[in-house]
Amino acid sequence: MSVVLAALSELHIILALVIVFLLFGGKKLPELARGIGEAMKEFKKAQREANDEHHNQPSYTPPAAEAHPQVTAGTVPQKPADPKLN
Repeated sequence: MSVVLAALSELHIILALVIVFLLFGGKKLPELARGIGEAMKEFKKAQREANDEHHNQPSYTPPAAEAHPQVTAGTVPQKPADPKLN
């Protein structure tokens, strides 16, 4: 951003202001400036609220692993008998 501003001379800035003045006129400039100021205030407010929400969210904690019975070499898990087969 500062590179763009450094490339603009005072003449460029004055020329842009004259063009804005000619387009909007003297009566509309205060309204235009007020609208831009209110838009910037609303943008900063929304940005601040989003930042607050981001910092207030609890950090993610993965669910605890379920306890499974440990199978040893001497034991084999058995399926329950299916009553339809008998």
